Amino acid sequence: MFVDRAIIQVSGGIGGSGSEAFRREKGVPRGGPAGGDGGKGGDVLLEADDQLSTLLDYSYRQHYKADRGMHGEGGNRTGRSGEDLTLRVPPGTLAYDADSGELLGELLGHGECLVIAEGGRGGRGNARFKSSTHQAPREWEPGKEGVERRVRLELKLIADVGLVGEPNAGKSTLLASLTSARPKVADYPFTTLEPNLGVVELSDFRSLVVADIPGIIEGAHVGKGLGHQFLRHIERTRVLLLIVPVDSADPQSELDRLREELAAYSAELSSTPFCVGLSKTDLLRPGASLTKVTADKALRFIYFSSVTREGLEELLEGLWEASQTAKKSEADDHEEEWWSP
Repeated sequence: MFVDRAIIQVSGGIGGSGSEAFRREKGVPRGGPAGGDGGKGGDVLLEADDQLSTLLDYSYRQHYKADRGMHGEGGNRTGRSGEDLTLRVPPGTLAYDADSGELLGELLGHGECLVIAEGGRGGRGNARFKSSTHQAPREWEPGKEGVERRVRLELKLIADVGLVGEPNAGKSTLLASLTSARPKVADYPFTTLEPNLGVVELSDFRSLVVADIPGIIEGAHVGKGLGHQFLRHIERTRVLLLIVPVDSADPQSELDRLREELAAYSAELSSTPFCVGLSKTDLLRPGASLTKVTADKALRFIYFSSVTREGLEELLEGLWEASQTAKKSEADDHEEEWWSP
């Protein structure tokens, strides 16, 4: 089951209390205070793990608490700090404070970590309160409570290419033809009920990660159909492939609707570089003219058939070039941002 949202309750560990103790050692008169500090409570962290692709585990269990810190001891011994609690999530996960909506952070690459609930500070022992006028303090502090909050986890898939089209446009068939992914393919609308990822192997050791989402229908940006629920999964893609079947009643109107839905959902998504793929060319009668469509800022228009594989090589090379151009543009923007005063 694909789960891309979850709400969990997390608590940092309680800090250990400080100790009240006095030094008693032969030959050392009036040894003085020797109470150690309490240990710090453990933190709750998120860690990105490439082996995961869903937040399913967090739909079964919602409460997580890190280990508490140990109390301080005599002889100025500090209590042991509590162990951190690490929760593993797929790369592309964003963490929000569920109550305030504040973005706590995001995890993009394998091994990245994010603290979502800090452990409490350990209390001070009585040795910390000694002064020239207060030689035998009996004060000590209890440990602090750790941060407790509800965290909303959202997953956005990370891919090079995102496939966008109306139901039965041929997106899943294309993904199955290009990769080892096995999305459900059938001749009825909304066959795809959840996003699918596949890796396309090209020549010269090149590869592309392709994301397929459920079909987009008119009104998707306000929640109609299934596409709106998963549109965020293509927000991280470098290039979009807008797929329109050549046997559509009005291919130009269908393409325009797709672009309008993307723009209505997110201005950033509408500005993502895109190619237009005219699918199902195998359904054209021999000698029939190819359907013409237009779209401002489209990088290229490619005709293909996932069944006969005609045009797929041209399609892949076009997507590869577009993704590399987008990648270079991202790097230039990052460098400019880094050097700007």
